[in-house]
Amino acid sequence: MSNPSGNMALELGLTEKLRAGINLSNFLLVSGVDSKGLPFGVAPDMAKAIGESWGCDVELVPFPSPGILADAASEDLWDIGLVAAEPARAKIISFSPAYVEIEATYMIQQGLDLNTIDEVDQSGIRISVAERSAYDLYLTRTIKDATLVRGEGLGGAVDLFAEGKVDVLAGLRPGLIADAARLQGTVLTGRFTTVQQAMGSRRGNEALSKELASFVEEAKTNGLVERLIKKHGMEGKLLVAGPNIPAGL
Repeated sequence: MSNPSGNMALELGLTEKLRAGINLSNFLLVSGVDSKGLPFGVAPDMAKAIGESWGCDVELVPFPSPGILADAASEDLWDIGLVAAEPARAKIISFSPAYVEIEATYMIQQGLDLNTIDEVDQSGIRISVAERSAYDLYLTRTIKDATLVRGEGLGGAVDLFAEGKVDVLAGLRPGLIADAARLQGTVLTGRFTTVQQAMGSRRGNEALSKELASFVEEAKTNGLVERLIKKHGMEGKLLVAGPNIPAGL
C-alpha cells in the first residue's frame, strides 16, 4: 500500500528501517548473493518494494533455512519474514496471502515401480526431504505409511537420494527437474502440494499484518510479482499466486 506522505514503518510501530528476513535456501526466490553478501532475487526485490511503498529503508536479514527464519520470529531479528506459509509456522507468524506458489513433487529412483503421486505413500518406501522445509511440514501431516528421512537442508536430502539411502526425493518441481539427469531419477507427473510463498509478521501486530496483506494483493494485481518473476528468469518455475491464498493461516 502506497504511503508517499511518510514512513509507514514508524506508523506500524517499527523502527525507521524495515528488517526483512530472507530464506537463502530457496534458489527460486533468492538467485544468489552479491559482493557484499546481500541476497538478490524475487524475494529480496519484494522486500525492497515494500520499503519503497512504505517510505523506509530496508535491511535484508539472511537466514540459511526457512526453519531458522521461522524460529527467529520470537527473537526480534526481523520485522517481516519472506517464507512459505505453513500451519505449523502460523502459531507464531501471521501470514499474508501468498504472492507466488511453487509445485512440490517427487523424484523416484530408477527401476522403482511407482507411477503416481499417491503410490509413493506405502509401507517400505523411504522419502528424503529437507528438514523443516514447507513440504516437510506438509508431508509430516499427510504421509501415513511411507517413512520420511530428513536431510540437513536441500543438499542433505539430495545426498540421501544420490547415495541410494532412500527411494524417493521430495522437493520443488523446478529443482528436481534440473537435477534429474545428474541423479538418474524420474520426476513424477503431478504434485503432492503447492508451496505458498508469503510474507509474515510476528503475531500481535495486527496493523502490520493488515498492511502486508494489502501490499501483497496489490503487488499481484498491478503486475509487480509477474515483473519480478520475469526479471530474475523464473518464468515457468514460479507462478503468481491466486487471490487471498493462503488466507486464514
